[in-house]
Amino acid sequence: MSEIKNNLLYSEEHEWALVVGERTVRIGITDHAQHQLGDIVFLEFPEVGTALSAGDSMGSIESVKTVSELYTPVTGKVTKVNTELEESPEQVNTEPYESGWIVEIEVEGSMEDALKQLLSPERYAAITE
Repeated sequence: MSEIKNNLLYSEEHEWALVVGERTVRIGITDHAQHQLGDIVFLEFPEVGTALSAGDSMGSIESVKTVSELYTPVTGKVTKVNTELEESPEQVNTEPYESGWIVEIEVEGSMEDALKQLLSPERYAAITE
């Protein structure tokens, strides 16, 4: 069974979101998603400064099995990418909720509005069972 953290919010596309600042959200893929993908070998990141709307593609993730799009669960501007994953993409497999995070986004508008469409841990668990 995949790990679902209680302090995170989730998207139906299997991304997680963690509030890390007044207007900043850290995003990665869920444990469920990394299990489905298999061994991660490469990530394509958006450029810092890129404006994204919730649901937009923000890059891709390549595993030994497939290449999948990464989607942003919030609207805003990319402020940071986890460049450590360029050298060690396997961190997405080993620590998807810690060192395997992918981007940070400064949300547009209020944080409450940015997060309202995301799933609670309980709702996310229900769609992954």
